[in-house]
Amino acid sequence: MRHLMLVAALLPFSACHGNDPAKGGAGSATTPQTTPSNVGSPKPDPAAAGSAVVAADKPPVVDAKPAAPPAPPAPPALEGHDFTAMGRELFAIGACGEVATPEGYSAQMIAKHCKVIRAAQEDYANQWVKLARPFFAEKVPANVPKRVVYPFAGGDLSTALTVYPDADEITTMSLEPAGDPRTLDALNRAANARVVGKSAKPSEPRSSAALDRALGTVEKELRFLYRVNFSNTLNMIDAMRGGALPTQLIFGLSALKVHGYELVSLRYFTLDEAGTIHYLSDDEVAAAPDATSEQKEKRNRIFANAEVRFQKPGGRVQIYRHIQQNLDNDHLKADPRVIKHLEAKGTVAAMTKAASYLLSWESFSIMRDYLMGHVTWMVSDATGIAPKWGKAAGFEYETYGGFTEPHIPAGNDIARSWRTEFAVQPKRELKFRFGYYDKRIVDHLIIMMKKS
Repeated sequence: MRHLMLVAALLPFSACHGNDPAKGGAGSATTPQTTPSNVGSPKPDPAAAGSAVVAADKPPVVDAKPAAPPAPPAPPALEGHDFTAMGRELFAIGACGEVATPEGYSAQMIAKHCKVIRAAQEDYANQWVKLARPFFAEKVPANVPKRVVYPFAGGDLSTALTVYPDADEITTMSLEPAGDPRTLDALNRAANARVVGKSAKPSEPRSSAALDRALGTVEKELRFLYRVNFSNTLNMIDAMRGGALPTQLIFGLSALKVHGYELVSLRYFTLDEAGTIHYLSDDEVAAAPDATSEQKEKRNRIFANAEVRFQKPGGRVQIYRHIQQNLDNDHLKADPRVIKHLEAKGTVAAMTKAASYLLSWESFSIMRDYLMGHVTWMVSDATGIAPKWGKAAGFEYETYGGFTEPHIPAGNDIARSWRTEFAVQPKRELKFRFGYYDKRIVDHLIIMMKKS
């Protein structure tokens, strides 16, 4: 998602097949087995039989506390290097989640940062989420696919969680990398490194000037995103690709905070030639440039793709993945791994907004064709798939708000298709902004759905 875009099981619980003596299963000590070893056995002693009859006359002894069911199998261990501890520090400090601040950080610096972030999160939740959430709760079909694809997303997990709170898996893609998660601790340690002698007294952690500046960048860009409901690509280049902190990841963690989720795990990954996920191993992480090096863009490219598992307290685990990718045709032809990865998901739900009208450009037709071939329900502003293509592919549209002309020239070529569609549709009210407004600063939203 951008203002200006650079062309660049738990395993199912296994049924319990254990041997229950009470049921006479295999290995029972109380029930004779109908096996060759029982054939031709001598008849029982009558005296013994009589005693058995007497015993049978007594009422059975019932255990007041039935045996507890067997514990479910543990979930399979996740592959790759585990960044969960770093993710939780970023959640607490960068995204100001409602958890204890990790030790070793300046309480004054974090309080200053979180005062700004929490105010922005609260305003966003009250002024946008509370308006948008009931709208989408009514409009999104109950049977919509639980896998969601969001191209040109930037750092905007929050809108996806507003539209699709029940998604099993959300995949966002943009030019921005998730970012190096090691930097938060590295910047803080650099400021607090000191020689401690035997007589040294414990002191409060010192504020890190470098970390304070990096947190300031997060504050600026997150407030912009929450205020206007989209991000500016030129700002994101500095804040995310060359950022001192994993700003894109922090935006995602802030979305978890806003929507009441908690972090379960954090991994980083690449895609192999078939588009299958390969999690970064301990050795691959160890080979990356040091977190304090000036090779910010190189480090952030290594840590470009992140997987966050999250849940509501006591709820099921959901998955958010972010992939750094230029989605124009040249890049997707040269490196088709992302398209292979997306195609393997099968039928999906989707969304996009503030995408610089790129899906109307022929140089982005591969991404447009993928969406038309796999989506059943999609929400967008006028940077989505226009009726010019969607209707021919079997989609119908539902429009909200109003549209006359795009507010940036990148959408001029597709403006007529949208203007015609809005003209023939009933006028439907829209009480919140969804991505771009039009040239007259009128908000609009479009639902595209596959005909039954």
